[in-house]
Amino acid sequence: MLCKRIIPCLDVKDGIVVKGTNFIDLKEAGSAIELAERYYNEGADELVFLDITATLENRKTLIELVEEVSKVIRIPFTVGGGISNIEDIEKLLNTGADKVSLNSSIVKNPNLISSASKSFGSQAIVAAVDSKTTGSLHKVFIKGGTEETELETISWCKKVEELGAGEILLTSMNKDGTKSGYDIELLRYLSSELTIPIIASGGAGKKAHFLEAFTKANVDACLAAGLFHYKELDISDLKNYLYQNKINVRL
Repeated sequence: MLCKRIIPCLDVKDGIVVKGTNFIDLKEAGSAIELAERYYNEGADELVFLDITATLENRKTLIELVEEVSKVIRIPFTVGGGISNIEDIEKLLNTGADKVSLNSSIVKNPNLISSASKSFGSQAIVAAVDSKTTGSLHKVFIKGGTEETELETISWCKKVEELGAGEILLTSMNKDGTKSGYDIELLRYLSSELTIPIIASGGAGKKAHFLEAFTKANVDACLAAGLFHYKELDISDLKNYLYQNKINVRL
């Protein structure tokens, strides 16, 4: 059985790690390089780096910072933000990323998923889905959560799997930064419908929320940001707790 993964996320704006609530009210959280090294030492299984304003500002990901972060960790490293073509992906993978996270670009050009997975392998392609629930509808948002699309979350997740994405990073915008727990209902449904791994994102506030996502929603990984940035939870303590509750994690 594969180990369940704990993944810290570095949301980067203007070169600084930030954290907000529901994708707004961003506050500085520290240096990307220092936080990455800390998480590596605490036992993180992977690291995600998202240049959250790259698409909005119509620019590429901060390559130099990605390269510096990659030097201080020895775990799988996913990078996203401002990636629009095969050349961007190749450059990031050559710079130190192990995977790329694609969101706005694949909504506009879904075929980028299939061409990228053929070029670099599906294991290197993460489809990031920012989902907001309105009534009974789950809608996909792009451009750092600022633009609603016509896409429905569940059908879009099925589509990206068909096109060759290796895993899905599902962020609940409603839950983001609230510390009220992951969107268990949506995650449970997706994990039952899809065969590729699902990373839960948005809403972690305590150890029990991670346990709930693994046991009730059967996700493959849990991502969190502010909870780790501000030292409200230590990754090694979290993994010991999960292990004690019979979750297969790497200690």
